[in-house]
Amino acid sequence: MSTVLDTTWPFMKMHGLGNDFVVLDARAREFVMDAPLAQALADRHRGVGFDQLAVIAPVDGLDAELIFYNADGSLSAACGNATRCIARYLMDETGKTALRLKTGARVLEARDAGQGLTSVNMGPPETRWDGVPLAQDVDTLHLPIEGDPVATGMGNPHCTFFVEDPEAIDLEARGPEIEHHPLFPERTNVQFASVISENTLRMRVWERGTGVTLASGSSSCATAVAAHRRGLTGSEVKIHLDGGVIHIRVAEDGVWMTGPTMHVFSGTLTAPFLDSLR
Repeated sequence: MSTVLDTTWPFMKMHGLGNDFVVLDARAREFVMDAPLAQALADRHRGVGFDQLAVIAPVDGLDAELIFYNADGSLSAACGNATRCIARYLMDETGKTALRLKTGARVLEARDAGQGLTSVNMGPPETRWDGVPLAQDVDTLHLPIEGDPVATGMGNPHCTFFVEDPEAIDLEARGPEIEHHPLFPERTNVQFASVISENTLRMRVWERGTGVTLASGSSSCATAVAAHRRGLTGSEVKIHLDGGVIHIRVAEDGVWMTGPTMHVFSGTLTAPFLDSLR
């Protein structure tokens, strides 16, 4: 079980378009996270509840390192909305308007976009089969899966279906089925999207290791990339998610996402709670 080197531990609850996070700042105090503790914190009845958990850690030469956990305790190399939330927190803390943040996948650039919005460059998309990654060499633009989805790597794997009506999809049934498809050796995030116009999409998401979420930053980026590769949209799109609207721009230097964030509250994990997990 986790090693907690203090009797209590402060945390923050944040969300980006309803995609919610527990954030632990470990830059100044040592704290060891593991899968069982992440699972306990994810419990919305006996813990705090989150879609993903993020640990802010110190790193030489950059503003911070971000380590992400899914609700099932598994690690994730990328979490776009959590990155935006933490970037806003660090900008407010330091007064900076631009940051460089290390994630498990890559070093990301974050910027203050004005009007309370935060932008993060999630880096270039992976469109080769072994970059997503997939289990075998297939055309990532037309996967051999019923529904003709697109595969994209955004530091984590994604499988995007274009459908007439995302509301008609049973995410609770289809999500886990595709997440665990043998073509995805690391499992996958799953999106169902429809094209509203050349620059507007509607999308719903099942997140690997978590389930149905109101929004997902990396999924939004992957969906925008997939739509652009298919010739369905231009390089800039507005995506309507269950939790709100995010803007995605597919650029030469990477995929930029811009949207609002919210620091909802700060709290403290108590000694009795932490002791109960030992």
